[in-house]
Amino acid sequence: MLSSLVLNGQSPATDHSNLMTPWWSFTKTVLAATALTLVRDGLVRLDDPVPDQPFSLRQLLRHEAGLADYSELADYHAAVANHQAAWSADEMMQRLDGKRLRYSPGSGWRYSNVGYLLVGRLIERVTDLSLEDAVNQRVLSALGLSNVRFAKTRNDVQDTHSASRSNYDPGWVYHGLLIGPLSQAALLLDRLLAGHLLPTDLLEEMQSTKTLGGPIPGRPWVKPGYGLGLMQGSIEGGYTLSGHTGCGPGSVIAVYRVSDGDASVCCAGFEAGASEGAVEAYVVRSLIQALQGADAQPRNLK
Repeated sequence: MLSSLVLNGQSPATDHSNLMTPWWSFTKTVLAATALTLVRDGLVRLDDPVPDQPFSLRQLLRHEAGLADYSELADYHAAVANHQAAWSADEMMQRLDGKRLRYSPGSGWRYSNVGYLLVGRLIERVTDLSLEDAVNQRVLSALGLSNVRFAKTRNDVQDTHSASRSNYDPGWVYHGLLIGPLSQAALLLDRLLAGHLLPTDLLEEMQSTKTLGGPIPGRPWVKPGYGLGLMQGSIEGGYTLSGHTGCGPGSVIAVYRVSDGDASVCCAGFEAGASEGAVEAYVVRSLIQALQGADAQPRNLK
């Protein structure tokens, strides 16, 4: 297991987790933060309809827009397993019948990568920038991060740490796949939730969650929920866990933050060949040990 821990907002003193890793669905948190900077700057509103669509940005970010997800397509999984080149976004949407809503926006919940494809397109439309440039300017540079980028080719993914030995095409992640060091993922989430990017009211909106039931077998969640690009809910010990888990062919990443009074700790964990629950459990143990251990010095775990 490779992980990076940030205590009380301080960067790791040493970096044993500087190898590039795929951020998988933690990319959604970064896209959500980018979209919320548009709200911060008065360029869009959370609850206005997205142009030419019947749902709002809030509903897209919280998976309440009524959209389906291409992960339900058997042909998608077969194509990925056979190392095929990614379909175009138009072909994916046609195969999925992706423009057809599965429920009325706001009336249900369904995890949808398609929703975040539309978030990315909205960011590009409003900023008149490529998604990569918008994310770099509005989030990565603003939070002082470096060496984080979008994977564009198979080689980009194969060059990451133990991430893929299967010649994976990152085009299969239609909203984009960020890759970067674990230390940067931990710093990004810590600085974001500490208020270094968004005003207090928008941070509160980001962490306003839809509760998604009770405990999940094999995972640390007691009361899971989903906010605006954040998986958030309660875990044992009375703590609230905020961040995101992501998985792709061959690996899992989990990036989470908890706080207790004035103390805060953020941990990013990554492992090849592991389950989501296993990596989440490791991250949770690391977070709680750091909070309870009074070890005020930032450290890395490996």
